[in-house]
Amino acid sequence: MPNVTTPRTRAERLEARVTAEQKRLIEQAAALQGRSLTDFVLSSVQDAAKRTIEEHQRLELSLRDSEAFVEALLNPPAPNDRLRETVGRYRQAMGV
Repeated sequence: MPNVTTPRTRAERLEARVTAEQKRLIEQAAALQGRSLTDFVLSSVQDAAKRTIEEHQRLELSLRDSEAFVEALLNPPAPNDRLRETVGRYRQAMGV
């Protein structure tokens, strides 16, 4: 996994207060991955932020798609020439 904290690109500071238990837990997880506490925290927070944004975007698209689907059901577009030709071929093939 690439290191997300390079001294040349870091410009902002982020601080958080945690309980002693939370800090021990985070330190243990970082140690298990062989990473510094800062690297582990930044990477984890960045991954969580990306997931949150992606989930929000999927939900937004899903809502928009649902609305478009309902709109198409309630107000279907008039059949065009291609649809009429396709229905004609289907009826001829099925003997309808």
